[in-house]
Amino acid sequence: MNAPQSRSARRNAAQAANGAQAADGDPSTAATSATPEKPSRAGRNLPAAIGVGVGLGVLIIGSLILRKELMLGIVIAAIVVGVWELRRALAQVSIHVPLVPSLVGSISMLVSAYVGGGEALIVTVGLTCVGILLWRIADGVLDAVRDIAGGFFVAVYPSFLAGFAALMLAADDGARRIVAFILVTVLSDVGGYAFGVLLGRHPMAPSVSPKKSWEGFAGSVLTCVVGGAVTVELLLDGPWWGGALLGACTAIAATVGDLTESTVKRDLGIKDMSTILPGHGGIMDRLDSLVVVAPVAWALLAWVVPQG
Repeated sequence: MNAPQSRSARRNAAQAANGAQAADGDPSTAATSATPEKPSRAGRNLPAAIGVGVGLGVLIIGSLILRKELMLGIVIAAIVVGVWELRRALAQVSIHVPLVPSLVGSISMLVSAYVGGGEALIVTVGLTCVGILLWRIADGVLDAVRDIAGGFFVAVYPSFLAGFAALMLAADDGARRIVAFILVTVLSDVGGYAFGVLLGRHPMAPSVSPKKSWEGFAGSVLTCVVGGAVTVELLLDGPWWGGALLGACTAIAATVGDLTESTVKRDLGIKDMSTILPGHGGIMDRLDSLVVVAPVAWALLAWVVPQG
Protein backbone atom coordinates (compact mmCIF):
# COMPACT_ATOMS: atom_id res chain seq x y z
CA MET A 1 0.00 0.00 0.00
CA ASN A 2 2.85 2.41 0.66
CA ALA A 3 4.06 2.70 -2.93
CA PRO A 4 0.66 3.59 -4.45
CA GLN A 5 -0.04 6.04 -1.64
CA SER A 6 3.30 7.77 -2.17
CA ARG A 7 2.67 8.10 -5.91
CA SER A 8 -0.76 9.57 -5.25
CA ALA A 9 0.65 11.97 -2.69
CA ARG A 10 3.35 13.13 -5.06
CA ARG A 11 0.80 13.63 -7.84
CA ASN A 12 -1.52 15.66 -5.59
CA ALA A 13 1.41 17.75 -4.36
CA ALA A 14 2.50 18.48 -7.93
CA GLN A 15 -1.03 19.52 -8.92
CA ALA A 16 -1.25 21.78 -5.88
CA ALA A 17 2.11 23.33 -6.72
CA ASN A 18 1.04 23.97 -10.30
CA GLY A 19 -2.17 25.59 -9.09
CA ALA A 20 -0.29 27.80 -6.67
CA GLN A 21 2.20 28.78 -9.35
CA ALA A 22 -0.61 29.81 -11.69
CA ALA A 23 -2.33 31.75 -8.91
CA ASP A 24 0.87 33.63 -8.08
CA GLY A 25 1.18 34.76 -11.69
CA ASP A 26 4.03 32.59 -12.95
CA PRO A 27 5.72 34.50 -15.83
CA SER A 28 5.77 31.51 -18.18
CA THR A 29 2.08 30.84 -17.56
CA ALA A 30 1.22 34.48 -18.07
CA ALA A 31 3.22 34.58 -21.27
CA THR A 32 1.46 31.52 -22.59
CA SER A 33 -1.94 32.99 -21.73
CA ALA A 34 -1.09 36.37 -23.18
CA THR A 35 0.17 35.07 -26.53
CA PRO A 36 -2.00 32.13 -27.55
CA GLU A 37 -1.47 30.48 -30.88
CA LYS A 38 -3.82 31.59 -33.62
CA PRO A 39 -5.11 28.38 -35.15
CA SER A 40 -6.28 28.15 -38.70
CA ARG A 41 -9.77 27.08 -39.66
CA ALA A 42 -8.65 23.45 -39.31
CA GLY A 43 -7.36 24.04 -35.79
CA ARG A 44 -3.64 24.46 -36.46
CA ASN A 45 -1.07 27.22 -36.41
CA LEU A 46 -0.50 26.77 -40.15
CA PRO A 47 2.83 28.69 -40.58
CA ALA A 48 4.39 26.85 -37.64
CA ALA A 49 3.03 23.52 -38.86
CA ILE A 50 4.44 24.06 -42.36
CA GLY A 51 7.82 25.16 -41.00
CA VAL A 52 8.15 22.16 -38.72
CA GLY A 53 6.94 19.81 -41.46
CA VAL A 54 9.52 21.12 -43.95
CA GLY A 55 12.26 20.86 -41.34
CA LEU A 56 11.36 17.25 -40.56
CA GLY A 57 11.23 16.44 -44.26
CA VAL A 58 14.72 17.85 -44.83
CA LEU A 59 16.04 15.88 -41.85
CA ILE A 60 14.52 12.62 -43.11
CA ILE A 61 15.64 13.02 -46.72
CA GLY A 62 19.13 14.08 -45.62
CA SER A 63 19.54 11.02 -43.41
CA LEU A 64 18.36 8.69 -46.17
CA ILE A 65 20.80 10.21 -48.65
CA LEU A 66 23.78 10.00 -46.29
CA ARG A 67 23.20 6.62 -44.61
CA LYS A 68 20.20 4.44 -43.80
CA GLU A 69 21.39 3.91 -40.24
CA LEU A 70 20.92 7.62 -39.59
CA MET A 71 17.26 7.25 -40.51
CA LEU A 72 17.00 4.29 -38.16
CA GLY A 73 18.39 6.51 -35.41
CA ILE A 74 15.76 9.16 -36.16
CA VAL A 75 12.99 6.55 -36.00
CA ILE A 76 14.32 5.24 -32.68
CA ALA A 77 14.50 8.75 -31.21
CA ALA A 78 10.96 9.54 -32.37
CA ILE A 79 9.52 6.33 -30.93
CA VAL A 80 11.34 6.81 -27.61
CA VAL A 81 9.81 10.29 -27.30
CA GLY A 82 6.44 8.86 -28.36
CA VAL A 83 6.62 6.20 -25.64
CA TRP A 84 7.45 8.89 -23.08
CA GLU A 85 4.48 11.00 -24.25
CA LEU A 86 2.06 8.08 -24.09
CA ARG A 87 3.31 7.04 -20.66
CA ARG A 88 2.88 10.57 -19.32
CA ALA A 89 -0.60 10.86 -20.82
CA LEU A 90 -1.74 7.53 -19.36
CA ALA A 91 -0.44 8.54 -15.94
CA GLN A 92 -3.13 11.25 -15.87
CA VAL A 93 -5.73 8.48 -15.49
CA SER A 94 -3.62 6.55 -12.97
CA ILE A 95 -2.18 4.06 -15.48
CA HIS A 96 1.52 3.86 -14.64
CA VAL A 97 3.40 2.17 -17.47
CA PRO A 98 6.82 0.75 -16.46
CA LEU A 99 9.32 3.07 -18.10
CA VAL A 100 12.53 1.03 -18.32
CA PRO A 101 11.19 -2.12 -20.04
CA SER A 102 9.03 0.03 -22.35
CA LEU A 103 11.99 2.10 -23.56
CA VAL A 104 14.40 -0.84 -23.78
CA GLY A 105 11.75 -2.85 -25.61
CA SER A 106 10.98 -0.10 -28.12
CA ILE A 107 14.65 0.34 -29.02
CA SER A 108 15.19 -3.44 -29.19
CA MET A 109 12.19 -3.94 -31.48
CA LEU A 110 13.40 -1.39 -34.01
CA VAL A 111 17.00 -2.59 -34.01
CA SER A 112 16.03 -6.27 -34.16
CA ALA A 113 13.62 -5.64 -37.04
CA TYR A 114 16.32 -3.81 -39.01
CA VAL A 115 18.98 -6.44 -38.34
CA GLY A 116 17.03 -9.69 -38.01
CA GLY A 117 13.79 -9.21 -39.93
CA GLY A 118 10.18 -9.97 -39.08
CA GLU A 119 10.86 -13.02 -36.91
CA ALA A 120 13.19 -11.01 -34.69
CA LEU A 121 10.57 -8.27 -34.38
CA ILE A 122 7.91 -10.74 -33.21
CA VAL A 123 10.27 -12.33 -30.68
CA THR A 124 11.29 -8.94 -29.33
CA VAL A 125 7.75 -7.66 -28.82
CA GLY A 126 6.99 -10.85 -26.90
CA LEU A 127 10.04 -10.38 -24.69
CA THR A 128 9.09 -6.75 -24.15
CA CYS A 129 5.65 -7.73 -22.89
CA VAL A 130 7.20 -10.30 -20.55
CA GLY A 131 9.61 -7.67 -19.27
CA ILE A 132 6.78 -5.22 -18.60
CA LEU A 133 4.82 -7.91 -16.79
CA LEU A 134 7.69 -8.96 -14.52
CA TRP A 135 8.83 -5.38 -13.84
CA ARG A 136 5.38 -4.28 -12.77
CA ILE A 137 4.67 -7.39 -10.67
CA ALA A 138 7.92 -6.80 -8.79
CA ASP A 139 6.57 -3.39 -7.77
CA GLY A 140 3.45 -4.88 -6.15
CA VAL A 141 0.13 -6.32 -7.24
CA LEU A 142 -2.15 -3.36 -6.46
CA ASP A 143 -3.52 -1.99 -9.79
CA ALA A 144 -0.97 -4.18 -11.57
CA VAL A 145 -3.42 -5.44 -14.21
CA ARG A 146 -4.27 -1.88 -15.26
CA ASP A 147 -0.61 -0.85 -15.47
CA ILE A 148 0.41 -4.00 -17.34
CA ALA A 149 -2.40 -3.50 -19.87
CA GLY A 150 -1.19 0.05 -20.42
CA GLY A 151 2.35 -1.25 -20.86
CA PHE A 152 1.25 -3.77 -23.47
CA PHE A 153 -0.61 -1.01 -25.32
CA VAL A 154 2.53 1.15 -25.42
CA ALA A 155 4.63 -1.83 -26.53
CA VAL A 156 2.39 -2.44 -29.53
CA TYR A 157 1.47 1.19 -30.28
CA PRO A 158 3.77 2.72 -31.36
CA SER A 159 6.83 0.49 -30.90
CA PHE A 160 5.81 -2.77 -32.58
CA LEU A 161 3.99 -1.02 -35.43
CA ALA A 162 7.02 1.21 -36.05
CA GLY A 163 9.09 -1.94 -36.42
CA PHE A 164 7.55 -2.42 -39.86
CA ALA A 165 9.18 0.86 -40.94
CA ALA A 166 12.51 -0.65 -39.86
CA LEU A 167 11.71 -3.73 -41.95
CA MET A 168 11.14 -1.53 -45.00
CA LEU A 169 14.32 0.42 -44.31
CA ALA A 170 16.40 -2.78 -44.15
CA ALA A 171 15.60 -3.70 -47.76
CA ASP A 172 18.20 -3.08 -50.47
CA ASP A 173 16.05 -0.22 -51.79
CA GLY A 174 14.88 0.63 -48.26
CA ALA A 175 15.56 4.35 -48.56
CA ARG A 176 13.18 4.63 -51.52
CA ARG A 177 10.55 2.47 -49.81
CA ILE A 178 10.63 4.74 -46.78
CA VAL A 179 10.28 7.82 -48.98
CA ALA A 180 7.28 6.28 -50.75
CA PHE A 181 5.69 5.23 -47.45
CA ILE A 182 6.13 8.63 -45.80
CA LEU A 183 5.21 10.63 -48.92
CA VAL A 184 1.92 8.82 -49.49
CA THR A 185 1.03 9.11 -45.80
CA VAL A 186 1.77 12.83 -45.83
CA LEU A 187 -0.39 13.20 -48.94
CA SER A 188 -3.26 11.68 -46.97
CA ASP A 189 -2.89 14.40 -44.35
CA VAL A 190 -2.48 17.17 -46.93
CA GLY A 191 -5.41 16.04 -49.07
CA GLY A 192 -7.66 15.57 -46.07
CA TYR A 193 -6.71 18.98 -44.71
CA ALA A 194 -7.25 20.85 -47.99
CA PHE A 195 -10.52 19.18 -48.93
CA GLY A 196 -11.76 19.36 -45.35
CA VAL A 197 -11.13 23.11 -45.09
CA LEU A 198 -12.54 23.93 -48.53
CA LEU A 199 -15.40 21.46 -48.86
CA GLY A 200 -15.96 19.87 -45.47
CA ARG A 201 -19.67 19.75 -44.62
CA HIS A 202 -20.42 16.28 -43.27
CA PRO A 203 -18.55 15.23 -40.10
CA MET A 204 -17.10 11.73 -40.15
CA ALA A 205 -16.88 11.16 -36.38
CA PRO A 206 -18.09 14.31 -34.60
CA SER A 207 -17.84 12.79 -31.12
CA VAL A 208 -14.17 11.87 -31.67
CA SER A 209 -12.73 14.39 -34.16
CA PRO A 210 -15.20 17.19 -34.99
CA LYS A 211 -13.04 18.68 -37.78
CA LYS A 212 -12.67 15.43 -39.73
CA SER A 213 -15.22 15.24 -42.57
CA TRP A 214 -16.19 12.79 -45.26
CA GLU A 215 -15.18 15.36 -47.87
CA GLY A 216 -11.74 15.48 -46.27
CA PHE A 217 -11.54 11.69 -46.34
CA ALA A 218 -12.42 11.72 -50.04
CA GLY A 219 -9.59 14.21 -50.57
CA SER A 220 -7.22 11.91 -48.70
CA VAL A 221 -8.16 8.96 -50.90
CA LEU A 222 -7.85 10.98 -54.12
CA THR A 223 -4.45 12.49 -53.33
CA CYS A 224 -3.10 9.18 -52.01
CA VAL A 225 -4.22 7.18 -55.03
CA VAL A 226 -2.70 9.65 -57.50
CA GLY A 227 0.43 10.19 -55.42
CA GLY A 228 0.88 6.47 -54.77
CA ALA A 229 0.54 5.56 -58.45
CA VAL A 230 3.14 8.13 -59.47
CA THR A 231 5.52 7.39 -56.60
CA VAL A 232 5.59 3.60 -56.93
CA GLU A 233 6.02 3.73 -60.71
CA LEU A 234 8.75 6.40 -60.77
CA LEU A 235 10.57 5.75 -57.52
CA LEU A 236 10.33 1.95 -57.17
CA ASP A 237 9.77 0.87 -60.80
CA GLY A 238 6.55 -0.82 -59.73
CA PRO A 239 3.16 -0.97 -61.47
CA TRP A 240 1.01 2.12 -61.27
CA TRP A 241 -1.98 0.10 -60.11
CA GLY A 242 0.05 -1.20 -57.18
CA GLY A 243 0.82 2.38 -56.20
CA ALA A 244 -2.85 3.31 -56.51
CA LEU A 245 -3.75 0.37 -54.26
CA LEU A 246 -1.10 1.46 -51.78
CA GLY A 247 -2.59 4.96 -51.83
CA ALA A 248 -6.14 3.80 -51.20
CA CYS A 249 -5.11 1.52 -48.33
CA THR A 250 -2.88 4.24 -46.89
CA ALA A 251 -5.72 6.75 -46.81
CA ILE A 252 -7.90 4.28 -44.90
CA ALA A 253 -5.14 3.23 -42.47
CA ALA A 254 -4.03 6.83 -41.87
CA THR A 255 -7.58 7.88 -41.08
CA VAL A 256 -7.98 4.94 -38.68
CA GLY A 257 -4.72 5.89 -36.98
CA ASP A 258 -5.76 9.52 -36.65
CA LEU A 259 -9.17 8.62 -35.23
CA THR A 260 -7.62 6.09 -32.85
CA GLU A 261 -5.31 8.64 -31.31
CA SER A 262 -8.12 11.21 -31.19
CA THR A 263 -10.19 8.67 -29.26
CA VAL A 264 -7.33 8.04 -26.82
CA LYS A 265 -6.75 11.76 -26.27
CA ARG A 266 -10.45 12.48 -25.81
CA ASP A 267 -10.70 9.65 -23.30
CA LEU A 268 -7.68 11.03 -21.43
CA GLY A 269 -9.02 14.59 -21.59
CA ILE A 270 -6.05 16.12 -23.44
CA LYS A 271 -5.73 18.05 -26.71
CA ASP A 272 -2.18 17.08 -27.70
CA MET A 273 0.27 14.49 -26.45
CA SER A 274 2.80 17.27 -25.80
CA THR A 275 3.95 20.60 -27.24
CA ILE A 276 7.33 19.53 -28.62
CA LEU A 277 6.45 20.33 -32.25
CA PRO A 278 4.96 23.83 -32.75
CA GLY A 279 1.81 23.71 -34.84
CA HIS A 280 1.60 19.92 -34.54
CA GLY A 281 1.61 19.08 -30.84
CA GLY A 282 3.66 16.09 -29.77
CA ILE A 283 5.63 13.45 -31.61
CA MET A 284 2.72 11.01 -31.29
CA ASP A 285 0.41 13.59 -32.86
CA ARG A 286 2.52 13.18 -36.01
CA LEU A 287 3.20 9.46 -35.71
CA ASP A 288 -0.42 8.43 -35.20
CA SER A 289 -1.04 7.86 -38.91
CA LEU A 290 2.48 6.72 -39.80
CA VAL A 291 2.68 3.85 -37.31
CA VAL A 292 -0.67 2.44 -38.44
CA VAL A 293 0.22 2.79 -42.13
CA ALA A 294 3.68 1.18 -41.67
CA PRO A 295 2.57 -2.49 -41.60
CA VAL A 296 0.14 -1.87 -44.47
CA ALA A 297 2.82 -0.21 -46.60
CA TRP A 298 5.38 -2.91 -45.76
CA ALA A 299 3.03 -5.72 -46.81
CA LEU A 300 1.78 -4.05 -49.99
CA LEU A 301 5.21 -2.94 -51.17
CA ALA A 302 6.61 -6.42 -50.49
CA TRP A 303 3.89 -7.79 -52.78
CA VAL A 304 3.83 -5.10 -55.47
CA VAL A 305 7.60 -4.49 -55.61
CA PRO A 306 9.19 -7.73 -54.32
CA GLN A 307 12.87 -7.94 -53.44
CA GLY A 308 15.34 -9.66 -55.76
